[in-house]
Amino acid sequence: MNQIERRDKGLAYVCDDEAFAQQAECRKILQQLNFMDRSDFDGIKEVVKQLLGKSDEAFINPPFYCDYGFNIEVGKEFFANYNCTIIDVAKVKIGDNCMLAPNVAIYTAGHPVHPDTRRSYYEYGKPVTIGDNVWIGGNAVVLPGVTIGSNSVIGAGSVVTRDVPPWSIAVGNPCKVIKNITEADRKKLFKDEEIDAEAWDDIVVNGFGGEG
Repeated sequence: MNQIERRDKGLAYVCDDEAFAQQAECRKILQQLNFMDRSDFDGIKEVVKQLLGKSDEAFINPPFYCDYGFNIEVGKEFFANYNCTIIDVAKVKIGDNCMLAPNVAIYTAGHPVHPDTRRSYYEYGKPVTIGDNVWIGGNAVVLPGVTIGSNSVIGAGSVVTRDVPPWSIAVGNPCKVIKNITEADRKKLFKDEEIDAEAWDDIVVNGFGGEG
């Protein structure tokens, strides 16, 4: 196998000239994205679509950083805020209606632990999967091989080292589940504060108030 094939199978590989050429194409698009007029919202959406290859109303607030772009798959209404980084050596699959706060980092790449082996320039990539309706708070880091279940929230500053089940609030370093999200949380805004009546009426009218 060549190094690209090894990389894409999740095996140890060396980032060779072919991989660097793929990264160079990505960086050309990132150069355009990261130096665009920040008020050109429609233009940003078009460049994001070019970068990711497939998107449905995805929006990324520049600056944004990744290695390849084509290894990032996002669902409908994806949003990433300023200064996010996705090291997409392996596949990063993100579901519908997901939000990344500023400075979120998703890493699929890793290196051998032993220093002699690490000096060989061999590395690896392990995929990250994020379900639907996930919100990842600012400065959170998601490490290689992690799956985050649908409808979960990752607290700001967390380091996600292992899988997070659906419908969970998980925080900390290492990130741990602190509670499940239930119907009792539907009207919550900030801590114990509830959404005001006017806003809640609007939410219900637009179909987001649940069945009750």
